Amino acid sequence: MQKRDTWLLPQGIEDVLPKDARQLESLRRQLLDVFACWGYELVIPPVVDFLDSLLTGSGHDLDLQTFKLTDQVSGEMLGVCADITPQVARIDAHNLKHTRPTRLCYVGTTLRTLGDSLEKTRSPMQIGAEIYGHSGIESDLEVIRLMLEMLSVTGLQNIHLDLGHVEIYRSLAEQSGLSEAQETELFDALQRKARTELDELVDSFDIAENYKAIFKTLPTLNGGVDVLVKASKVLANTGDIVLKALKELQTVADKLNGLFPSLPISFDLSELRGYHYHTGIVFASFVPELGREVARGGRYDNIGEFFGRARAATGFSADLKLLNSLVKQTNEEDTAQLVYAPLADDAALTEVIRDLRAQGIAVVQQLPGHVDEIKELVCTGMLEKQNQNWVIKPLG
Repeated sequence: MQKRDTWLLPQGIEDVLPKDARQLESLRRQLLDVFACWGYELVIPPVVDFLDSLLTGSGHDLDLQTFKLTDQVSGEMLGVCADITPQVARIDAHNLKHTRPTRLCYVGTTLRTLGDSLEKTRSPMQIGAEIYGHSGIESDLEVIRLMLEMLSVTGLQNIHLDLGHVEIYRSLAEQSGLSEAQETELFDALQRKARTELDELVDSFDIAENYKAIFKTLPTLNGGVDVLVKASKVLANTGDIVLKALKELQTVADKLNGLFPSLPISFDLSELRGYHYHTGIVFASFVPELGREVARGGRYDNIGEFFGRARAATGFSADLKLLNSLVKQTNEEDTAQLVYAPLADDAALTEVIRDLRAQGIAVVQQLPGHVDEIKELVCTGMLEKQNQNWVIKPLG
C-alpha cells in the first residue's frame, strides 16, 4: 500500500488559513452580535453526543451523515455532531426549561460522512438561530426576517426566498391512503423532479383518481404568487389542513412583501426539504450566481419530545464557511495596522509595545536570528528610536 503524504487531509476536510480565518472570525462575531441584538442567546453544544440524541426527529438522512463511535466509559454509541439543532432542542427542553418563548443561537463546526453534490466540504461551520415555545406564524416570520438580516449583513446581493409547507404533501399522502413505502417512493421522485417516473409511479398506486391527478400536478405548483392561486383551486377539496397551510404561506408572503418590497419570493409545493424533520413552513434563501441555497430553515414542532418536553420550534441555519467565501470583504492585510518592533532589551520599548497592543494595534517583535523577517511581513510601520523616544515610522 502506497504511503500517503502526511500533510494531506481527508477528502472534504480543509484547513482555514490566516486570511480566511481572520475574515471568518470577523464574520462570526458580526453575525452573533446581530443575533444578540434580536434577543437570541448563544449556546455552545458539545461536538459529540449520544447517538440517539443527535438523531432525534431527523430521519434516515442524518443517520447516514453521522460519524459513530463507541464510548469507552458508558459503552453506548456516540455520534459526532452533523447538525446542531437537535442539541439545541435538548438544551431548551432539559437545561433551560423556560415557559416563555426561548430564543437561542449557535455556531460550531460539524462533521459529516459525505459532502453534498454541490458543496464537497464535510466539515461545515453551522450557524443558526431558533425560537422555542411559540407555534404561530409570527415566529416563522421572525426567523425568516432574521435570516434575511444575517444575509444582508454579510453583503450578499440578489437574495431570493423560496417558501414551502411540508403539511401539504403529508396530509395528501394520508388522505389518499398511501402506504409508508409508497409515500417514501413518491417523495423521492418529487425531490428529483422526475416527471415521467413520477407519473408512472402514481399510475401504479391503487388510490383514487383525483389524488393521482393532484400528485402529478404538485411539481407544477412552483413559481411566483400566482402558484398559490392555482394551488387553491387544485387543492380545493383536500381538507382543512391543506387549506390552512396555503393560507399560512400567503400570510407570510404578504407580510414579507410589506417589509421587503424588492425581495423576490417564490413557492414550491413539491419541495420537501427536511420532510421527516419539519412540520410546517419551510424556507430557503438562494443567490442566483451560486445556484444553491445559502441558508435554510423551517418549523419543527416535535423535536423536543424525545427529551421529555415537546415545544413548538422554528429556526434556520447556514454554513458560515460558505457565507464567508461569498462575501466580498476588504483585504485586512492591506488595511489593518501592523507594526514591527526590533529586538531590544529596553523597558521603554516594552512599554510602548504594550500600549500599542492595548489600543488594538498589532505589533510583531523581532526574534533572534531573523533580521530580515520584516521583508516577508506586510507591515504598515516600524518602531524606531528618535530622541530617546520610540515612535512609529511609516513603511511603504
